[in-house]
Amino acid sequence: MIHNFNAGPSILPKPVFEEASRAIQDFNGTGLSILEIGHRTPLFEAVLDEAVSLVKELMFLNENKEVLFLHGGASTQFFQVPMNFLSPDKKAAYLDGGVWGSKAVKEAKLFGPVDVVASSKDRNYSYIPSGFTIPTDVAYFHYTTNNTIEGTQMHAIPETSVPLIADMSSDILSREMDFNRFCFIYAGAQKNIGAAGVNLVVADKSFLETANSKLPSMLDYRQHVANGSMLNTPPVFAIYVCLLTLRWLKSIGGVKAIEEINLRKSALLYNTLSSLPIFNLPVAEADRSHMNAVFTMGDPELEKMFLARCKSEDMVGIKGHRSVGGFRVSMYNALPLESVESITALMKDFANKHA
Repeated sequence: MIHNFNAGPSILPKPVFEEASRAIQDFNGTGLSILEIGHRTPLFEAVLDEAVSLVKELMFLNENKEVLFLHGGASTQFFQVPMNFLSPDKKAAYLDGGVWGSKAVKEAKLFGPVDVVASSKDRNYSYIPSGFTIPTDVAYFHYTTNNTIEGTQMHAIPETSVPLIADMSSDILSREMDFNRFCFIYAGAQKNIGAAGVNLVVADKSFLETANSKLPSMLDYRQHVANGSMLNTPPVFAIYVCLLTLRWLKSIGGVKAIEEINLRKSALLYNTLSSLPIFNLPVAEADRSHMNAVFTMGDPELEKMFLARCKSEDMVGIKGHRSVGGFRVSMYNALPLESVESITALMKDFANKHA
């Protein structure tokens, strides 16, 4: 068995692979592949309608929310959000809690003034800033809920009266939260809800009305809403994989059920790492991510030996991001508890032999 700890694109549930594989050969008994069906046919319209419906159901969204499936990765939203909602006469507030938040700030500054309310860059983004004040005279406040590279996570929704925008790419649908408190949510699918190549967007209808009036059609969220995510040819297969993943999540009990499993996985991993002095945990305990655990070792030679041991036991995706080094274990929704049990057993054995 291969244990897939990749940070993204990442592990998907086995039933999703099986059904998607069948659909490549024959989609729902039509004799056509999912890769060749027309996107403006009842066949795909049913896929898209069910995917949207499941998002609304699993997130308990109110009637004021629109759900879109758009092209690309979440980095596209770094500029599309401010292009729609920021301008030289509007100001936005951003939290700089990691590499991706920093990139979002950079893109936003192309369209208007940005107030960075707080940053944890001073300590290599190893903690989540706290005690910051969100201005009340801004068009929106943007933050990243989970920092994939640095292994930090916002465990509470900030209290503010201004519109909230969140990049939830690496923890979307992994835990219960009041999604209706957000005016705009976006998430690349390739970590918890599907395959790479599609973005999930959830937006308030009323917030969309505040968008700038002169925008290219393909970058105007209102145009995508009016055309039901089919302003241009959608990424059909990627959306279909999202549908299968959403079905799987519903079948196991929804977000509440998967959160309980995710907490068990992360508790087991962090408790093991904390008990073994050979490993270092750089992230403040209160801010540790339940999705991406990062850790280091003090000896480069031991690090090489640990990576080699993981590889020999079919554990992939352990190496940390190139910008921070060390190690990273990603525990997205589809990762079974068995995989975390296997790597923690390996960690204990490795520590006993090399400490």
